[in-house]
Amino acid sequence: MMPAIMVEPTVAPEKSAELKVRRMHRRDINRAWEFLKRVFRDVHAQTVEYQRPRSKARFAEQYDEEGVEQLLFEVGRDIVGYAECSFEVLGDDNWINPRYFDNRDMRPMFIEELATHPDFQGRGVGSCMIEQLMHLARVRGCTHLVLEVAENNDGALSFYRKRQFYKLDASIFLAKRIPGEPELLPPRRLPSPRGQDDGAKRKVVKRGAGKSKVKTKAPKVSAPKAKPTAKTPKVSAPKAKPTAKAPKVSAPKAKPAKATSP
Repeated sequence: MMPAIMVEPTVAPEKSAELKVRRMHRRDINRAWEFLKRVFRDVHAQTVEYQRPRSKARFAEQYDEEGVEQLLFEVGRDIVGYAECSFEVLGDDNWINPRYFDNRDMRPMFIEELATHPDFQGRGVGSCMIEQLMHLARVRGCTHLVLEVAENNDGALSFYRKRQFYKLDASIFLAKRIPGEPELLPPRRLPSPRGQDDGAKRKVVKRGAGKSKVKTKAPKVSAPKAKPTAKTPKVSAPKAKPTAKAPKVSAPKAKPAKATSP
């Protein structure tokens, strides 16, 4: 329910053009829908709520609803403005609370859509649409025009405030971030696969930053222990008895012979 902002131009504005208004016909549904899609393309990227209508089927259904006015503003054969209004709260999902107006003796006309072609902004098309809606509300016995606009749409807010629109309610969208943990667990490292030949274990040894080396460690093989057998008694050889020592026999010393003279 906001004026158009930042959309692709498709109509070349004339230096002097005549603006005409008429009620939308069934044959205009496709053209009007394409016009609204271009107008609100960038608006939807900046707001929490989708601007009405949300689908072409719903837009076509609104044409047959009672109490809804759909007006086309044209220059030549080109649509340069679209206005949609209703005289009562329509639909079960509507954001309007009728008691608010009943308690204040207000008979509002609700502006559901107000869209201006970007090439004709600043040339009086928006003012002409507001003037037409005020005239229609006056002849229908309404006392107020009521619309919704995003708080961050500075251009639209400035446009309406210059025309004596004022804020009815102070409600805005608020959000608070909830700290918490992710639902999914973080990645985990799996053990290396076992060898197919001897079932050797693989041990990961870190080497440098972010690098790893796979080292194979052979399993320890221990020889089977022998069962203890019966002890054999030790047999010691008998010690030999000492024998009698033989007496020492010394040879007689020879006496020196005396020398004889011849």
